[in-house]
Amino acid sequence: MNVGPSGFNNAPVTRALVIVCTIFTIIFGVRGRGNQLGWSYQDIFQKLQIWKLIISAFTFSSTPELVFGLYLLYYFRVFERQIGSNKYSVFLLFSFVVSLLLEVLALQLIKDPSLSVLSGPYGLIFSSFVPFYLDIPVSTRFRLFSLHFSDKSFIYLAGLQLLFSSWKRSIVPGLCGIIAGCLYRLNFFRIRRVKLDLNASCRLNAIAGRQSKCFLLKLIMQCRNTLFPEFITSFFARLSWPSTGNLPPPSAPARNAPGNVPIFAGRQMEGNFPAPVSSTPEPPEDAISMLVSMGFDRNSARQALIHSRNDVNIATNVLLESQSH
Repeated sequence: MNVGPSGFNNAPVTRALVIVCTIFTIIFGVRGRGNQLGWSYQDIFQKLQIWKLIISAFTFSSTPELVFGLYLLYYFRVFERQIGSNKYSVFLLFSFVVSLLLEVLALQLIKDPSLSVLSGPYGLIFSSFVPFYLDIPVSTRFRLFSLHFSDKSFIYLAGLQLLFSSWKRSIVPGLCGIIAGCLYRLNFFRIRRVKLDLNASCRLNAIAGRQSKCFLLKLIMQCRNTLFPEFITSFFARLSWPSTGNLPPPSAPARNAPGNVPIFAGRQMEGNFPAPVSSTPEPPEDAISMLVSMGFDRNSARQALIHSRNDVNIATNVLLESQSH
């Protein structure tokens, strides 16, 4: 029974699931609330403890269940490698939602106020037994005390241990998970054609981060132009400008004076800076990268650093001043 290379190579979703289940189980286990996370029909619809639906889906109630559950989740990473992380994410989400709805329906049909569903990702685990039974072939067989076993028998034994660990409390979510796996296998609502583009989500987050930086810079510029008049800005710029021998500090050009051209015209400012002092060292790469990450042009950032003697704060003020004109 070949499950591929060891570890979580090409299985990032499984790795995240294992880490979350481990952390949640340790946190609530240390506090002694692991056995209290099981939810009943009354907890959801009368006490409105909706948070239990989410927390209980990733928290095992005891250490033995954690060991067997993590072992099965780790083994079932083979399905993520087969169908890809995008489709495997859909499979887990579908199994979670469908098994949860079936559990609520089962508790309503049983009508036992004392019955509560055992906490743990049983729907996700037992739904994976459907493709395990149908798709994973038997590679080796052996015989023990006149009983026939295969390499898949250990996985089934671990599943039975979880299924009957707490009798009704564990059987109900286990059976609901198996039904959810069968519905996914039957392509219910054509669910097998759906996949989550995780790469697109990462790209959207990166674009959103860049847009937020641009918005922050525009907000800073607007606040500077609104709250500080030009003469106050020029005053502080003169105070913070480094002394270069007997050279006078640069003065802010008058906007409305005819014939005066601003020193810095937009982001493309290369060649508009005063000649740097020969003793000024080349700006460090990390300072240039910091200004570029804020949305400024690389050449403009380099010229501003040279002109400000590699002072990032002064260079930032210079670049913002140039954009305000």
